[in-house]
Amino acid sequence: MLATYAFFFLAFIAIFFALLVVFSKNPIHSCLYLVLTMFAIAGNYVLLNAQFLAVVQLIVYAGAIMVLFLFTIMLLNLSSENEPVKSNLIKFIATIGGGSLLLLFVMALKKTDLGPAPLMFPNPNQQGMIQNLGKVLFSEYVFPFEVISILILISLMGAVVLGRKDKKVNPINE
Repeated sequence: MLATYAFFFLAFIAIFFALLVVFSKNPIHSCLYLVLTMFAIAGNYVLLNAQFLAVVQLIVYAGAIMVLFLFTIMLLNLSSENEPVKSNLIKFIATIGGGSLLLLFVMALKKTDLGPAPLMFPNPNQQGMIQNLGKVLFSEYVFPFEVISILILISLMGAVVLGRKDKKVNPINE
């Protein structure tokens, strides 16, 4: 019973801070609210017995990616003076598009059967444990895991190639 109240409290906190991310005028404040949202989601992962996901959520998302967001925001030096003025037509079209997407999601959820999910592990108490996740990952899902690692390696090589400065040769000075 206490876990249910804690779950709903953390869900409320996550939704509240997510709304603050969207409606905050200051991009730094939005970034910090997003960190708090991710902490609340990690708390829900712990309540759902998914400790590995909670740790990954905190280390990767709330830690590394949010630091990159903060550096990007500070590097861009965003301010309201530099922001282009958007016409009312664009705002109206964006509102219609967002409302249509919301309506599409609601219609899709009405047709979805939200019954209990099938258990992947024989012992439900051990479902979120890292040892069981490793066994499943390196037995049943070893091929997709290796394909993703190759894709990440290729994308890293592409980022290095795109970020490399080319040496421009001036033919006049030679």
